[in-house]
Amino acid sequence: MHCLILCGGSGTRLWPLSRKNYPKQFLKLLGDHSLLQQTYLRMKKFIPVRNIYLITNQENLFNALNQIKEIDKNFRDDQLIIEPASLDTAPAIVLAVKYLKEVKRINKDEPIIEVHSDHYIKNENKFTQVAKNALKKLGDNLGAIGIAPVKIETGYGYIKKGKKIGSYYRVEKFVEKPDYETAKAYLASKKYLWNGGMYLFTPKTLERELRLHAPQIYSLYEKSYNEFLSGFPKLKPISFDLAVSEKSKQMIVFEGDFGWTDIGSFDALIEAGAPAHQRHVGIDSKNIYAQSAGNKLIATIGVNDLIIIENDDSILIQRKGKSQDVKKVVQHLKDKGFKELEHNLLVHRPWGKYEVLIDKPKHKVKKITVNPGAYLSLQSHEHRAEHWVVIKGTAEVVNGENKIRLKENESTYIPLKTKHRLGNPGKGPLEMIEVQTGDYLEEDDIKRYDDIYKRK
Repeated sequence: MHCLILCGGSGTRLWPLSRKNYPKQFLKLLGDHSLLQQTYLRMKKFIPVRNIYLITNQENLFNALNQIKEIDKNFRDDQLIIEPASLDTAPAIVLAVKYLKEVKRINKDEPIIEVHSDHYIKNENKFTQVAKNALKKLGDNLGAIGIAPVKIETGYGYIKKGKKIGSYYRVEKFVEKPDYETAKAYLASKKYLWNGGMYLFTPKTLERELRLHAPQIYSLYEKSYNEFLSGFPKLKPISFDLAVSEKSKQMIVFEGDFGWTDIGSFDALIEAGAPAHQRHVGIDSKNIYAQSAGNKLIATIGVNDLIIIENDDSILIQRKGKSQDVKKVVQHLKDKGFKELEHNLLVHRPWGKYEVLIDKPKHKVKKITVNPGAYLSLQSHEHRAEHWVVIKGTAEVVNGENKIRLKENESTYIPLKTKHRLGNPGKGPLEMIEVQTGDYLEEDDIKRYDDIYKRK
């Protein structure tokens, strides 16, 4: 058995918490682990660690790798599959299967389960039972795990159950997101399941279905793995639903009732049990959900039925039940070029993270945290100078021709255009304050000479 975890999504419906540079699957929204980490730990219960693979894009490469290695030191770099371009779920899944077949040489009849990294499952034991049974009973079919609906829901796609055969149903049809009255009728009929996008197949089965229903993808799939990678960006973006599953005559569905939620909105997040902000003072206010990423005090007076989300540089205030309209805000930010759409003041990097404390036209102040044994690239800047002050740990610094070590309360000044590098030789995190000064302070003013993470 093998598992594919899709973790390249942008998660814009949870803006301002979720950003392009750190989308929702990497956020700790429901507990001490991120949604991705929860997914990995859940699949690890019945899939061998060596058989779990992540599929992501270049932007989220190190976010994904760092998060999994944080909870499992045995996870290998070659278990991370990188999409050459973000083209929705069908090309991503086919890429992963191509990798397993040609690079990892798995058997063509090996069952594979594909899941998403940003879904929440309350009863993991029930999910495990359903998934293990589905992998065992899959046969030469294309399978799905459908979720028994528990409410009227217009935000999900549906699967209509056909004839029951043992522990699964033949799929009669897929239905796109319905209107309210249709969803109400689906719930009452007990003939429909929510489509959670969890699919099961073997390489042999997938190849057959691609040949029948997705000829453009299949023609590229027939070529070598390297040729597939080269031609990948030319494929059309398309979901696995539209490309394969909705067209297949060999679809079966296994029904599950395990507390599944697609964390696609703040209303859904609240329903899943996300804890409310402890530092909320409500005066004459009812039914308020407040959250602050920066642990700021939030006070409300005389308001009801609101969701308030604070994330350092942005605040979202919405009426409960209107979470789907966050996409309108996101589209406006995109149209107007707001940087708050993509970037957060807290930015994660392969070597650690940094937080912007002050951001002015001529100076910027950051708090930098470097993981043990990690090193930034050897680099220089055309438009800014930097001053580094160590506040915790020991820093190994290249500053021009000099290589020095700095301890707590020690500092160094890096002039404009000077080659420099920062590293953490210690066993604990290194924390520093960086003060930038110059006429241009954006992140694209970096010229790299050497980088262990092979960034350009």
